[in-house]
Amino acid sequence: MRILLAEDDELLGSGIRAGLAQHGFQVDWVRDGVAAERELATGAYQACVLDLGLPRQDGMDVLRQVRARRNATPVLVLTARDAVTARIAGLDAGADDYLIKPIDLHELAARLRALVRRAHGQSETRLSAGAVELDPAAHQVWLAGVPVELSGREYDLLHALLLSNGRVLSREQLEQRLYQWGSEINSNAVEVHIYHLRRKLGAGLIETVRGVGYRMAQGASA
Repeated sequence: MRILLAEDDELLGSGIRAGLAQHGFQVDWVRDGVAAERELATGAYQACVLDLGLPRQDGMDVLRQVRARRNATPVLVLTARDAVTARIAGLDAGADDYLIKPIDLHELAARLRALVRRAHGQSETRLSAGAVELDPAAHQVWLAGVPVELSGREYDLLHALLLSNGRVLSREQLEQRLYQWGSEINSNAVEVHIYHLRRKLGAGLIETVRGVGYRMAQGASA
């Protein structure tokens, strides 16, 4: 999952980025509110961790602007403002969740997984399609109950397709979910990952929609 982190504290930001990476997240990190609003407008992220005390533009203003544009990206507010009134204001402005600093990275990762799951209409903690099952918390995939070893990109691509509930995702949309800023992307990278997933999990699991993109095969999605 690709996450936007908006945090101006260098030490805390680097710690959160490293910690979330260990939980399987792809993290792009911005350090001010203007950059956060600009990145959220791209629609490239599955969730955002937003500090309220950002320079150039306050995090609360970022949140209001994002929601005013009907951008539904799940936002977890991360702040030292622990007053109840501040939490209420953040939630009323459009935040989906709220954590008070200092934070536990395991809890942050779990909350982000829950936000993404709810945003895609998924109630179960594990995602499945046919004989394939994926556990985001354990970062593990099974085929007919047998663990299957996937590369990081293969796992992320399968996760994105399972979350899509059978909707078609274009190559560009999949690239957005797989690659952080500055990553070198080969023109056929998505196709290569699809090939390997079909080889490991079954040729009929992922369906190609000509000229559009990919989806979990009809009748196989969760």
